[in-house]
Amino acid sequence: MGSRALLEAFANARVALLFVKGLTLSTLVYGNIGLKSATDVDILVEEGAVAGAGEILRSCGYQPVVPSNDATLVDWHKLNKESVWENAEAGLHIDLHSRLADNRRLVPQVDVHSPSQVVEVSPGLHLPTLARDPLFAYLCVHGASSLWFRLKWIADFAALLHSCGAEKVVPLYRRAQELGAGRAPAQALLLADALFGSLEALPALREELLRDRVNRWLVGRAMKQLVGRAEPVEPTFTPLGTLPIHLTQFGLLPGWAFKTSELVRQARTGLS
Repeated sequence: MGSRALLEAFANARVALLFVKGLTLSTLVYGNIGLKSATDVDILVEEGAVAGAGEILRSCGYQPVVPSNDATLVDWHKLNKESVWENAEAGLHIDLHSRLADNRRLVPQVDVHSPSQVVEVSPGLHLPTLARDPLFAYLCVHGASSLWFRLKWIADFAALLHSCGAEKVVPLYRRAQELGAGRAPAQALLLADALFGSLEALPALREELLRDRVNRWLVGRAMKQLVGRAEPVEPTFTPLGTLPIHLTQFGLLPGWAFKTSELVRQARTGLS
């Protein structure tokens, strides 16, 4: 059961669905679904549709992996933004999202009902995904929430910037602020600039972003996460490897209200 079958199954059940990252992003930034590495399919539904989405995935041959019992699926999604599903026979994985950020204060306005676009990822296969503005904000928060520990994430982001053109970057950044992305766009832009020169045509924006010492700290930690590891092992597989990720998450929005909510969230979900 691939993306086409999923799209049809959700449409038949009248459950709103968006595809995020994966095939749609590859098509938008590279014009070719074969140029982007992907190991799973990310789909977004509204939180109230999680139980129904689980039933649809089961009907398509998927079983819950995290959590392992979908009887706890609704409760799981109250604390976690996604669950993981597997179709072992087809060798496919689905990340089912009911929101796009771990902390609900980040990009709270970006959801399955946000402005969207339809992308033709292959002849005759059209998949719905986020429109450019919410997509930009989401990709920033997604990368920042994991401290950009995979190079492909920032490479895709830099490719998106290139496809938009320099004249669109400042409006995208301002709109991401309005959508509640906090410092994540600044970190993403500065990191893309450090690695790919993405802000060469925008020195005023670069200077503005660098004035914030927390922005400088966030991009420094991300650079260390990308190029400073002695072994090419993902942080989730090493003791205390995710500690820098959890620390930087406190800086993604200013103010103690966010930091308190983040502390509570991390305590409830665990440092995993």
